[in-house]
Amino acid sequence: MSKQVVRQFTVALLSFFIGAFTVAAQDLPAQVREVNIVTRVLPPMVIERDKVLTGFSIELMDEIANRLKLRVSYRVAPDVQALLEDIGARRVEMGIAAVSITAAREAEFDFSQPMLNAGLQIMTRGQSAAARNPLVDIMRLLMSWASLAWLGIAALLILIPAHLVWFLERRHPGGIMPTAKYIPGIFHALYWAAGTLVTQGESNPKQVLARIIALLWMFAGVVFVALYTAQLTATLTVQQIYGSISGPEDLAGKRVATTAGSTAANALRDLRAKTVEVRQISEAYEALHNHTVDAVVFDAPVLLYYAANEGRGRVQIIGAPFRKEDYGIVFPRASSLRSEVNVSLLRMREDGTYQRIYDRWFSSR
Repeated sequence: MSKQVVRQFTVALLSFFIGAFTVAAQDLPAQVREVNIVTRVLPPMVIERDKVLTGFSIELMDEIANRLKLRVSYRVAPDVQALLEDIGARRVEMGIAAVSITAAREAEFDFSQPMLNAGLQIMTRGQSAAARNPLVDIMRLLMSWASLAWLGIAALLILIPAHLVWFLERRHPGGIMPTAKYIPGIFHALYWAAGTLVTQGESNPKQVLARIIALLWMFAGVVFVALYTAQLTATLTVQQIYGSISGPEDLAGKRVATTAGSTAANALRDLRAKTVEVRQISEAYEALHNHTVDAVVFDAPVLLYYAANEGRGRVQIIGAPFRKEDYGIVFPRASSLRSEVNVSLLRMREDGTYQRIYDRWFSSR
């Protein structure tokens, strides 16, 4: 009996210590992991004030780190190329700022779920009506591709009635053609056709069929002038509001600043713009204000934030974002952190945390 009592006592004692150890282990805080993160200063994604980082990306990353029990340490890269080089060399565990998810980058790195929907935006200098030169506006309008195209169409259209009227009138007694010879007779006919198009003409053909052609040409002239006037009015209105750039199609041949190695730089080359690549986006802003470039093209959230804050009244945003893209958190290949970060991002969207952070930085104030 004594052996049985000792055995029971021993089992009870072991159970007590195991239970006590389990409870104590549950009360201990989870082990905190150290994680190095590379970023770059790019308001409002990342803002540096008195050597303290804040902004949408930093606040988002801090929330993820809190959920995953990570102790994060940030290092600042000068540009996106340096940021990606740090990740490729595995000097850091991840990168966050405004890194667009592209096919080329996806082939080299791993990305998280999209953390922000973005796209490219055009920004030009703000222009008040008082600061504009009406003569320059008119000359730019008359020399625009739209005006030249309309004038080319008019020149081609004039050739048809001019030849028909010359042919029918050249031998008619008292006709409007002073000679039956093609040269210089055709020049008189061209002058008549051009005058009729603009002013409905001062002389009318005498031959019956030529008069019918003249009436049809006068009607066509009314329609043409109305359409041309509407086109000029619309173009001038757009120029008064936006200047000579109203969308991506107007960037061809223009000097446009953006950061080197960015998706915007690739897009500008496709658009045949004269791309001016700078290291920091702040240099692009300065080039715009100094009239060194005609526009800046960059990520929409960044330009919208600048236009609403430092650039208020000095710049204007043109049109809607184009070349839609997403920002993501970037990892080295086969990173074990990727799936954990993705789960945290999805849970933040589900519980409303993501929306609260987004509204803090991007909602209208």
